[in-house]
Amino acid sequence: MTFDSPPVKFKPYTRQTISQAPQWQHLPESLREAVQVVSRVMPFRTNQYVMDELIDWGKVPDDPIYRLTFPHQDMLSPADYSKLRDLVLVKKDEAAIEETVRGIRLAMNPHPAGQMTHNVPFMNGQPVSGLQHKYKETVLFFPSAGQTCHAYCTFCFRWPQFVGMDDLKFDARESSELVAYLKLHPEVTDVLITGGDPLIMNTRSLAGYIEPLLAPELSHIQNIRIGTKSVAYWPQRYVSDKDSDDLLRLFEKVVASGKNLAIMGHYNHPAELRTEIAQRAVKRIVSTGATLRMQAPLIRHINEDPNGWVELWTTGVRLGAIPYYMFVERDTGPSHYFELPLAKAYEIFQSAYQQVSGLARTVRGPSMSAFPGKVVIDGIVTIAGEKVFALQFLQARNPDWVRRPFYARFDPTATWLHDLVPAFGEKKFFFETDEDTRHKTVHIMSRHAGRRVPESTVEIPAVTAEA
Repeated sequence: MTFDSPPVKFKPYTRQTISQAPQWQHLPESLREAVQVVSRVMPFRTNQYVMDELIDWGKVPDDPIYRLTFPHQDMLSPADYSKLRDLVLVKKDEAAIEETVRGIRLAMNPHPAGQMTHNVPFMNGQPVSGLQHKYKETVLFFPSAGQTCHAYCTFCFRWPQFVGMDDLKFDARESSELVAYLKLHPEVTDVLITGGDPLIMNTRSLAGYIEPLLAPELSHIQNIRIGTKSVAYWPQRYVSDKDSDDLLRLFEKVVASGKNLAIMGHYNHPAELRTEIAQRAVKRIVSTGATLRMQAPLIRHINEDPNGWVELWTTGVRLGAIPYYMFVERDTGPSHYFELPLAKAYEIFQSAYQQVSGLARTVRGPSMSAFPGKVVIDGIVTIAGEKVFALQFLQARNPDWVRRPFYARFDPTATWLHDLVPAFGEKKFFFETDEDTRHKTVHIMSRHAGRRVPESTVEIPAVTAEA
């Protein structure tokens, strides 16, 4: 598109409306069927920009952005898919569909890493709605008006926010409880406004959540972060939307207040940063004084090529963005479809990292946002004759764990922290209790038997945030 042409209006597509998209009629029946069936379980939403500009329809279904946004049959087990297909396409029994779908979802570990059980803070003896406080310095805030996205990623670990599972949803109607909580917690320096995607909101609504954080009594809040996929899926938000200039003025207001505004941009593939408008969005964001940090998980079928990460990071740096994290795909949703062995993840990260200059080596990874904290794989080495993963915490529930090296026995099939066992004959990692090791033994035995035990069944003492 050219920027002297009329602004493009946002047009979403869902399971109910995707048949209206011109590209739909050219999809094979098997792919259309998969969308109709699997989207009953996983959220499905895309938009015209993603469809027209980011997906190469000549490479479907293997195009990475197609796999990133469209549901696939293999995201469900063969038994679940067969049962649900029969209910959706043959019997058309909505009550049975709803019951079956809920059962499938609950088996998908909908809230990994203790989000629901250990991260929710308390104030005056009551849980604070729409907040998570896992690490001492950082509070996550989920504004209710930001609990959707311009398009949904099929791997997204926040999928329960979008599928109507209200009992498993985080959201806050207003910022008053957040402000009250922050006043009681001067140790908090960072607030991450997340979702969904806060940039789905118009600027006036977003300002209603952000501006109270600029009050003098919250001077201990140094950094305001906004987690967003809009930079990739709808860069028009910063360029041509009717209030895009107002949004940039809001960014400038935060910076002028003396606080750092960090836009946590979720870029999964270099294609998302190749369009002219996506690059212009980056330049407009950084021109306000805000920082734009790039992060994404490593995902099978999507971004396994190290050269893709090199392009993404180097393009971002050229435009003024900061490579931040390469994550390991979380153990939730259809993780069996997306996960990669940790050894492979490290190989991909190392291959990409060694090809970029120091300006892009701000990136950290591969990092697991696991129950006890963010664990990075520092290397695969042989020590005293034993091949091991070298690991450390970049962030942790217990601050004393941070940057403390530890080692796990090398396992070429392990895909997550709870698949690993200590090296050198140790019975448990330093952050584990005896009860943890018992739970993990059950998990590992189940993994080898082909079953799955959610990480949230592993009990690690919470860092409480009682006011």
